[in-house]
Amino acid sequence: MSGSNPFSGKRILVVDDEPRMIKFVQVNLELDGFEVIAAGNGLQALDRVRTKLPDLVVMDVMMPEMDGFEALKQLRQVSDVPVIMLTVKDEEDDKHQAFSAGADDYLTKPFSPRELSDRIKAVLRRVSSGSVIPDAEVLTVDERLQIDFATHEVIVEGERLSLRPTEWRLLYHLVQNANWVMTSEALLQKVWGVEYKEDVQLLRLYIAYLRSKIEEDTRKPRYIVTEWSVGYRFVMPSD
Repeated sequence: MSGSNPFSGKRILVVDDEPRMIKFVQVNLELDGFEVIAAGNGLQALDRVRTKLPDLVVMDVMMPEMDGFEALKQLRQVSDVPVIMLTVKDEEDDKHQAFSAGADDYLTKPFSPRELSDRIKAVLRRVSSGSVIPDAEVLTVDERLQIDFATHEVIVEGERLSLRPTEWRLLYHLVQNANWVMTSEALLQKVWGVEYKEDVQLLRLYIAYLRSKIEEDTRKPRYIVTEWSVGYRFVMPSD
């Protein structure tokens, strides 16, 4: 059976200060073939990531000693392990804070075991698919912007800037379809998966992150242009 399940044996770190929640998540994920390890707070989570090397982290926001947002910020200084944040609040500011800190996804409590499992699988698929993007020479967009496909970095006015994995995938698909309009639904499916095809707010957040790194004026973008009610277009000069 494990041969038919590509996620069998994937190690998931569950971080929550409520033992019952950890048990609830653990039992259901193990039924789906995952290996589950646990941590009761943010400090323990940082230690587990270093010593247990999980494939993905599911982390609650509200925890004692160190909350999930702070733990995620510290985690991102040493690891790119994908992280799904859990919270009881479904508010845009919380989502923005989670994604700004480096979260790969965000799930509001209460949730069903199937929903969490599907989100985990979607994130793991995105991470694995990122490795098949072919290397290429540095692409010169114009005198101000270059894109390094080998290092997944952008070079803005001579300065190299690192992109998070999700930011890179989004930029990659926009550039691969330069000067063509990509619908929001198409971008969401290509970058995040079919489960996210209607999450337009998620796409807007990451478009804003990309613009903050490559645009000279985010209010008047020259590279990533919004096509209202349709999607986005990466503008590549014709010369």
